[in-house]
Amino acid sequence: MAGLHDAIVSTSLDSNVVRVIIAGALGLFLGLEREWSHKSAGIRTFTLVSLLGAVFTIVDRDVLLFLGGLLVIVQGVLLAVQGLLTDESEGLSLTTSVSMLVTFGVGVLVAEGYVIVGVTVAVVSSLLLVLKRELHSFAWGLSREELRSAGEFAILAFVVYPLLPTGDVRMGSVTVNPRLVWTMVVTVAAIGMVNYVLIETYDGRGIAVTGFFGGLASSTAVVGTMLDHVRQHPESASYGVAAILLADAAMALRNLVIAVAFTFGTPRGPLVGVVVPLGVVVVGSVVVAASTADWSEQVDIDLESPFSLRNVLGFGAIFALVVLGGAVTQEQFGQTGFYVTALLSGLVSSAGVTASAVTLYTGGNLEGPTAVFGVLLATASSVFVKAALTASAPDRAFAYRVAVWSAVLLVGAGAAALVVAV
Repeated sequence: MAGLHDAIVSTSLDSNVVRVIIAGALGLFLGLEREWSHKSAGIRTFTLVSLLGAVFTIVDRDVLLFLGGLLVIVQGVLLAVQGLLTDESEGLSLTTSVSMLVTFGVGVLVAEGYVIVGVTVAVVSSLLLVLKRELHSFAWGLSREELRSAGEFAILAFVVYPLLPTGDVRMGSVTVNPRLVWTMVVTVAAIGMVNYVLIETYDGRGIAVTGFFGGLASSTAVVGTMLDHVRQHPESASYGVAAILLADAAMALRNLVIAVAFTFGTPRGPLVGVVVPLGVVVVGSVVVAASTADWSEQVDIDLESPFSLRNVLGFGAIFALVVLGGAVTQEQFGQTGFYVTALLSGLVSSAGVTASAVTLYTGGNLEGPTAVFGVLLATASSVFVKAALTASAPDRAFAYRVAVWSAVLLVGAGAAALVVAV
């Protein structure tokens, strides 16, 4: 039945009539926001522009396709001039003009058979139009340091990656895939950037933002913020405990995603062994936080720049230590050597250990159970470090509660790991 369904869908998309209908629907979709914003080009114009691109593509005449694109460009220029003559903002007029050209391209893509690509372009373009105010506010609110961070991240993500060799590379006794490694580094950096934006946007509103999203960006910052807050406001100890537990949940969820996402679809299969134990940490932390604190209480969290080469180099150092050191110690001392490396490195960066375990596993240097246990040890180290940092708090009850709940989470995760292993 599934094969028959796929065949029917494929046949339908091969029909020019169906493609024209899809192109028209996407043009209408893109025109909705322009119509709602009372622009001179709205639903009907955008639908016709998309249909124009589709029809000229199906006719397969390069001259017609060129003329159609030229017509859309001329119409866009006329709209921009009209906007200037009527004192309308130049930016808004240009947005409508460029949107029409994008809509023409969507029609061409769909007619050529790139339906998914056309739908993706239409959805992303629509979001850019709808989120105009939010995007402008975000861009205008960036500091010079934040803008520089965004530029550095772009270099990391889009310039370095294409320069790396494809396929596996042998480094001594270790086999690694440079592009996979770099993708993991970029992913961890991107998580930190996204959550920095969330923290800055929502200004630390509520325990979920402060604890969970702050924990994804920097769990150490969450612990430091909570220690200062509890020193100044001892009555908010419950809030501090909950925020630290949510930081643990964020850390465990990040490790789970890295371990599964970057091994899914590989010849050796995904590291599903981490799902239940890390899931226990995530769910348990959220449940305890929800039952012990007021989620609406607000505490501002002070985060560093969303991205810095120093942080990336630090992550890379931990990564290299675990990949190379873990492989060497495993050769010399067996699994115990890798476990010791993972446990100690997890005190600094559990994400680095998780990424390293994934690299060693996909390269054939580690067995699945060994990689899973290494990830769990690194996660346990991170939980332990947060609890240990709270020992400096003057409120002994606060430190005691963090330690107890952290121990409960680790015992629960350990029991779940044993059950899954059996």
